[in-house]
Amino acid sequence: MKRFSAILLLVFLQSCQYLGKEVPSEQELLEKSMKEINWQEVDEYPSVSDCEKLTDEAQRKQCFFDFMQATIEQKLAVDTLATLFPKLDTIEVKVTVLPNASLTFEPQFPKDSVAYDTIKIDSILRARLVDFPKVNPAIKRGIPVKTQFVLPVIIKSE
Repeated sequence: MKRFSAILLLVFLQSCQYLGKEVPSEQELLEKSMKEINWQEVDEYPSVSDCEKLTDEAQRKQCFFDFMQATIEQKLAVDTLATLFPKLDTIEVKVTVLPNASLTFEPQFPKDSVAYDTIKIDSILRARLVDFPKVNPAIKRGIPVKTQFVLPVIIKSE
């Protein structure tokens, strides 16, 4: 009986090791979670009030891009870009939506754009692209994040 008790005690003590699971540390869980997140995509794209009523994500995204492109073209239509640069019909503008809902605009020129006065075009863009309607920033895991995208803006249409 003593041997049976001793063996039973050893089996019991040994089985306790199988029940004890190692709890991952907070740092390990954080690292695992960070690896699973796709940092190239957002949960919700930036939006404006006119596009908020759309429920489909793709339609809302397209609505926002169309709104931004049309608004930029409208603000630049009243300027002399077309007369100052007659060969320039389209310009690409990098739009940055910051987490605090502010916007920045930066013209994107080809590497060989010596034909255009890039500084003058940049200053015209900065002067004209002000007083935009409120833009809601992109959301990633419930947190507003910075997003950037490039829009082709038509300067003159024939």
